[in-house]
Amino acid sequence: MQDAERLSFNDAVLLVKQGRQAAFAAMPVFGDDDDEQTETAEGARVFILLPDEEEGWQLRFIAGPFFSAAYAANDVIPREEIPDRVRELLFVPTHCEEDWFTDQLQVLLGKLTQAAGIGAQMPDYAAQAAKGAGPEAVFPIAFVGAGKPR
Repeated sequence: MQDAERLSFNDAVLLVKQGRQAAFAAMPVFGDDDDEQTETAEGARVFILLPDEEEGWQLRFIAGPFFSAAYAANDVIPREEIPDRVRELLFVPTHCEEDWFTDQLQVLLGKLTQAAGIGAQMPDYAAQAAKGAGPEAVFPIAFVGAGKPR
């Protein structure tokens, strides 16, 4: 797997504004299992910097469980509300298309990493059978960690 150039938030914003491409950072979400030895990621939080015609750039936040067609969050975060902990993340330059936001989370991550040139070791999740959720399915905000004390 090739090493991708990792950029600070500010450098990633400059890249997005100047190069009209995207950059992303992802964080795994772990369950509440007490056995830390066997803990596996159950989902992820993904922050995607995207070009924006009016503002120059925007930050899209997507979070949810793996292997589900429903997201717990799929929002654009206003600039004044971007948390400091997001500004501390390292971002990877990539390519992103709007229709990718309808994919399952692990498929979205696979596409982002492939477009960044770092996805050689990612499984082909797009070819696996999908578990569906109806449009009424929602996930509690606590799933994405917003309700947990730090």
